[in-house]
This record gives sequence, structure tokens and C-alpha cells, in this order.
Amino acid sequence: MNTQDLLSNHQLRKTPMRTAVLDLLISENKALAIKDFDQQLTDYDRVTLYRTLKTFEDQGIIHSIVDGNRQTSYALCSHHCTEHHHHDEHIHFHCTKCEKTICLDDTAAPVITTPAGFQVNQVQLLVEGVCDTCNR
Repeated sequence: MNTQDLLSNHQLRKTPMRTAVLDLLISENKALAIKDFDQQLTDYDRVTLYRTLKTFEDQGIIHSIVDGNRQTSYALCSHHCTEHHHHDEHIHFHCTKCEKTICLDDTAAPVITTPAGFQVNQVQLLVEGVCDTCNR
């Protein structure tokens, strides 16, 4: 899906920041940390970036991941996510060489059984190792 379709499907206005963030996430095809946005985006306001990421997360366009460096990164959601429910309970892989974090969408996180009265709001499972590019 392209940037314009994502914004239209979620009834969001097309702004330069929203377009730049989505274009970057689509082209990189991996989770991006704030430092990645800092390096790639020019002439932007950090507050606007954070608001954009929050809006996208609230709308089910992206989800956040705490990566292997204990930084929050952001990745595009599957097309099944909505503003009311994220379907992002999948495993993430973090390469310890190149620092890339990718979603393993086809690998579901295990079912977590909690004691009575506990409520699970989010499951994040991170696998660390060496990606196929770095393993060559």
C-alpha cells in the first residue's frame, strides 16, 4: 500500500511530515528508531514527528517495538490493524550486527497465561541474532 492510500484509508490529512514518515517506513521496510528519522528527515520539528508517530500508532498504521538496544522503534502494521485493535502480537527479530529490527509477521507470539485478575495489554517478543544479510 502506498502513502496516499494509507492516509486516505485512515481519514488523515496529507501533510509533509505524515508523508515523509510513511514514505520512509515503506522504503526502509524495517522498524525505525527516532535516530533513524533524525538521520533521514531534513528540516523537521521533533514535536511534530512525535505527534505524527502517536497519531499513526493510534490509527493502527504503525506499532512500537522496544528493540535490542532498549530503544523504541516503529514499524508499519499489517493491513488487519485498526485504530481499535492492533494485530501486532508477532515476534520481532533484531540483528546484533547491523542493528536492524524487522517484524516476523508470520510468526505469532505464544499465548501467555496469566493469573486470575491479570489483564494483558500487549505482548512483545524480541529475538536477537544475525540477519541473512550480515550472515553472508
